[in-house]
Amino acid sequence: MSNLRPFHLAIPVDHVEKARIFYRDILQLEEGRSSDHWVDFNFFGHQLVIHYKEKNITEENHHNEVDGKAVPVPHFGVVLEWNDFHAFAKAITPHVNFVIEPYIRFEGLVGEQATMFFYDPCGNALEFKAFKDDSQLFAK
Repeated sequence: MSNLRPFHLAIPVDHVEKARIFYRDILQLEEGRSSDHWVDFNFFGHQLVIHYKEKNITEENHHNEVDGKAVPVPHFGVVLEWNDFHAFAKAITPHVNFVIEPYIRFEGLVGEQATMFFYDPCGNALEFKAFKDDSQLFAK
């Protein structure tokens, strides 16, 4: 996986400053360029940009069941190293309200992984996960 290229993801936020504080101070992401309406972040080597968008009150959160849990859709995140996942989970736990608390999904099965889900202050769902063996990422 050493040839992976950074992705670029732009997400809507209805309050730039609240989102900026969350990504910079809670998730500890390095801030890049910015304006009054958007902010770039180094999202574990990828480019994440928060863009102001007025909140659409009619939008509802959607969930799909995975491993008996209601997984928010859409969501985004990063596959971390196993130990980094656990350290990250510990660091953010006092600061986020988990939709799905950190746990081991598919335990003892193909694709076993540590995972957690939470929302940013503007309603964007994030998932962070880790595999003890990265070859399990796409295993069937």
